[in-house]
Amino acid sequence: MGQKGMETRNRILDATLDLVESGGYAAAGLNQVIATSGAPRGSLYFHFPEGKDQLVGESIRRAGQAVGDAFEELAGSSASMAEFVEGILRHLGDRLEESGWHKGCPVATVALEMAATSDPLHQACSEVYTSWAAALRERLSERADADDLAVTVLALIEGALLLAKAHRSRRPLEQVAGQLAALLR
Repeated sequence: MGQKGMETRNRILDATLDLVESGGYAAAGLNQVIATSGAPRGSLYFHFPEGKDQLVGESIRRAGQAVGDAFEELAGSSASMAEFVEGILRHLGDRLEESGWHKGCPVATVALEMAATSDPLHQACSEVYTSWAAALRERLSERADADDLAVTVLALIEGALLLAKAHRSRRPLEQVAGQLAALLR
């Protein structure tokens, strides 16, 4: 695929993710994706021949990778696990606040709406959450309870994002950061 094709594909994925994060799966109708991305209808079907679930799944994986990359960057600059988790919460809080409280977790909305009814979306959500838990587990590898603790940390991060979005406040993120710092000592 050439440069122009990749640019079009990326615009479609970006538009899809923005629509999903702002309004859920239903808000990312194919007509809305075309209008938001400015891509021709034919490009949508060319790049995503399996339809909307393929499109949404790939946008979720892409967003998951971006968050995972931020995890890696933070892991390299954090001395302790508590600092690492605090950095994750700060990064995700910045993203949420800068979006006007629209962009919390790029996976959660689709996981809540569609993972039970769509196998492709279930798989995409599961893959992203598994990769994030693995990044946390790697950072906790010296602990015997690394698997359980990684899932606990991820669940607390997800819950804090949901509460921050609902309250339009960073306070839940700050509260969870403080509790996780105590837990991880």
